[in-house]
Amino acid sequence: MAIQLKAPTFPESVADGTVATWHKQPGDAVKRDELIVDIETDKVVMEVLAEADGVMGEIIKNEGDTVLSGEVLGTLKDGEKAASADSDKASKGEADAAKADKDEPAESDDEPLLSPAARKLAEENNIAPASIKGTGKDGRVTKEDVVNAIEAKKNAPKAEDKPAAKPAQADAVQIGEGDRQEKRVPMTRLRARVAERLVEAQSSMAMLTTYNEVNMKPIMDLRSKYKDLFEKKHNGVRLGFMSFFVKAVTEALKRFPGVNASIDGNDIVYHGYMDIGVAVSSDRGLVVPVLRNAEFMSLAQIEGGVADYGRKARDGKLSIEEMTGGTFTISNGGVFGSLLSSPIVNPPQTAILGMHKIQERPMAVNGEVVILPMMYLALSYDHRLIDGKEAVSFLVVIKDLLEDPARLLLEV
Repeated sequence: MAIQLKAPTFPESVADGTVATWHKQPGDAVKRDELIVDIETDKVVMEVLAEADGVMGEIIKNEGDTVLSGEVLGTLKDGEKAASADSDKASKGEADAAKADKDEPAESDDEPLLSPAARKLAEENNIAPASIKGTGKDGRVTKEDVVNAIEAKKNAPKAEDKPAAKPAQADAVQIGEGDRQEKRVPMTRLRARVAERLVEAQSSMAMLTTYNEVNMKPIMDLRSKYKDLFEKKHNGVRLGFMSFFVKAVTEALKRFPGVNASIDGNDIVYHGYMDIGVAVSSDRGLVVPVLRNAEFMSLAQIEGGVADYGRKARDGKLSIEEMTGGTFTISNGGVFGSLLSSPIVNPPQTAILGMHKIQERPMAVNGEVVILPMMYLALSYDHRLIDGKEAVSFLVVIKDLLEDPARLLLEV
């Protein structure tokens, strides 16, 4: 019995997907819950697993094909049936071998006539009798016909060599010669969707960016003093900077709820929760997993959640649920060395905070020049909802909380 391999049920926000990679080819043995095929959407890569042990059957949708929710991708032959078929073939092969000296044809309603020796040779090499053209008397398939079929099978192009199996991300076209070469590669669905949303944001919002700078020395001193104890106390979770920024953002959002709101048509939606998206770079493009109810999370929970999302992003294991929603986003370009940038708001959110590289700079402190580790902060926001005064005040609150971390604990 053949089991249908179907595409996952996509959420309402995902219209369709693309077959990215087939991990099994027809005839390959498959175990229950083993990965069969990857489906790439504009948000995540979804995995299709085997429902039972068996043998990979027909591939209906090749790599690069577009598929809809629940559409059939291929078939899987049931394990027990496949094993039974193999057992029957082995028994039949033994019986035919025992009668090989009698040279009696094996007749079948849907198969050509084969001598026992020819049938045994065909079965040993997985050649279907119906696919062999007989040249003997009355269309009989001879041993020589089977040998020719085996050679033809060896010379036939393999499944991975067929041009129909085109990877969704790597169908590159090389152009030019010598030192004047170019390579044209199709854009992944994720990167295409990110590009579409960024252009949409810039064309539909009255986007503006305000900047400030923060002295990171208090946070760095606190982290240096307690990072070892923190890691030991929280089972290997490392104390980074992101948790301080998330805590500062949630505190600032309490004071300025409009920055945590979104626009829906002619309505303003004020969210009674703070789901903070953390932009993460992956090989497939930028993804933004969400920390749910971040206002209730501890520093350790935030750091653990961010680290887990980072691992999942690198392995392509983020789920759609983990990247859906979000009321505010933090993007850290500083990990790549960015000194200053203007982040783009992620619709339908109305603001995004950009972190940057920590750079030692000479600063005037109480009339003296002091070298301090400084970071530029950037807040991009939708001016349709957030006024300049509100945006600047929001950023100043974050700056004050980070430069005096005790205020994060006291919530003052």
